[in-house]
Order: sequence, then C-alpha cells, then structure tokens
Amino acid sequence: MKVKKVGVVSLSSGILGEDFAAHQVEIGKKRLNDMGIEVKFMENSLKGLDYLDKNPSKRAEDLINAFKDDSIDMILCAIGGEDTYRLLPYLFENDELKNVVSQKIFLGFSDTTVNHLMLYKLGIKTFYGQAFLTEVAEIDDEMLPYSKSYFKELIETGSISEIRPSDIWYDERTDFSKKAVGTKRPMHKNNGYELLQGSGKFSGEILGGCIDTIYRIISEDFKEAFDLANKYEIFPSAEDWKNKILLLETSENKPDPKLYRKMIKTLKSTGIFDVVNGVIIGKPQDNKYYDEYKKILVEEIDSDLSILYNFNVGHALPRCIVPFGVACEVDFDNEVIRFNNEK
Repeated sequence: MKVKKVGVVSLSSGILGEDFAAHQVEIGKKRLNDMGIEVKFMENSLKGLDYLDKNPSKRAEDLINAFKDDSIDMILCAIGGEDTYRLLPYLFENDELKNVVSQKIFLGFSDTTVNHLMLYKLGIKTFYGQAFLTEVAEIDDEMLPYSKSYFKELIETGSISEIRPSDIWYDERTDFSKKAVGTKRPMHKNNGYELLQGSGKFSGEILGGCIDTIYRIISEDFKEAFDLANKYEIFPSAEDWKNKILLLETSENKPDPKLYRKMIKTLKSTGIFDVVNGVIIGKPQDNKYYDEYKKILVEEIDSDLSILYNFNVGHALPRCIVPFGVACEVDFDNEVIRFNNEK
C-alpha cells in the first residue's frame, strides 16, 4: 500500500505549534508533498505548548479523529514529550479509542511509547522510531539518508522488510533555528551491532520503546503516570511479554548510570527478563554512557538472555523504523533483523 494522506498529531508536546518551529513545519510539509503525500495537521496539533499542556483531552480527540478519518492512511506523531499518559482517561474510560481504531500506520517514538502500548492493548500493530519534526522536518537539505530509506519503504509498502546497522551516526543538534537550516550534523563511524551475551540468533515480535517513558509508568516514583497506567492496564503483563523481543532505548535526557541501573532493576522486577526471547538496545544519543550502559545491562539481567546492543533506533541519529507486532528473526552474525510480514 502506498500512503496517500498523513494525519499529523501532537499527542505529547505541543512544540509543533510554536512560532520557533514554523520553518520546520513548512520543511516537513513540503517534503511529504514532494513524496506525493497529502498532509493533514489534526485540529489541535498546531495549538502550541501551553494549550496542549492544559488540554490533554484535545490531544486525545485528535488521535480519535485521525482513526475515524478513512482518508488518512498514516498517523504520524509530531514529536515526543513527557505526559501522553494523561490522554488515557479520554481514550479508555468509555472505550473511546477501542470504538474507532483500525489497522493503519501509526509512527512515533520517545514518549509515544505509551501510545504504542495503548494501541498494542487494542490489537493494533504499530511502527516505532521516527517522528514528523525529528525526521521529516530535518533541517539539513535532505532527510538523513539512512532514516529516509526506512521512511520511504514504510510509506511505499506499508511495511519494513529488514533492518541493518547504519555505517555512521550523528551528533544531536543544539540549534534547530531558521538560521541553522542547511547545516550538516557532525558524523562518526558506527561500529555495527554488538552482542553483549546469549545467542546471536533469536526471534519473536518486538515491543518496547523508550526506557525513560516505560520507567515513568511502572515506577511509583511517578504517581500520576503510574496510577493511570495501572488503572487502564497499559504496561503488558508478563504473560503478554512471553516470547517477545524487548526493545529499549534512552531519551535525550541521557540518564546517568545510577538512574539507568534503577530503571533496569525496576523493569526486572516485573519479570520481563524471565519471559522474553531477547533484548535489543538502541544506541545512546551522542554515545553518552555507551560502555556504562553495557556493563549495567549484563550485570542486572544476569542470565544468558540474548542482548543485542548499538541498534539505530530512538534518540540517536540516524533512526530506522521498527515494526511492532510482526514476527522477526535477529541474525547477529549477518547483522540483520528480518521481518515476516506475511504472518
């Protein structure tokens, strides 16, 4: 299937509607139009930070309307944030989301992890790893080639066939302003996947996302998020995780090793590492704490569970796109993850 129309939603931060992001909105819209795609910014998506912070119900309304609009082939998240869990009552209290969902492309990452888990609960397959502002509206002259290759595959076929490592990685920008349009990001050689332990071949459906976001809904340190996630049973049970592959990546906050260890310990307490078939870990942004995270993962998981490291997804650039809910096989020796889109 070829995507003909994209609905852009702001389910977390309302940054898309701020004046300082207007140049990126235009860049992203033109890029999609040049790909032959019509763009619909959902009604509340451009209303800015303050409005969307105060009105989570309006963010939820946009998601519902994007699913209800049969002309929209793909729902594309603007960017992440910190509080999309606040949409839960407006999506689940009276089955609002359940009553409108259908299988269409849903793409986002970071805080959007919670939205992926919402849709997983309702039986919808989704795609993790890119967003409108971070990929499509990249202020270089073109989208980053590795990221663009996966985005194009998704919009042209509705699926991802395989993922291989990028040859390079990029520093994150510190300047996204209009005057920075056309500037290049510093590049570095990427060393490919690392197998921290276990077998280099494992299989299952991938599910997961940003560990910072997951931690927020499974840790009692974040009472509001924890209580809402518990009430609506958003984090899958150990039984749901059985035979899956857990995907984890860290946010732009670059959690220090002490916090990262706490996050992994909290995840471990759910029993998840006893039931999944393997773990895939995204490259940390700017390679910060690269070696420290490796050490913590091996120490805390403390088993022969397969752990694939340095995967190009999430907050480190460039980014692939990972299908959730699709059978896949990880082949470390050949540095490839293959998806069986027929199952």
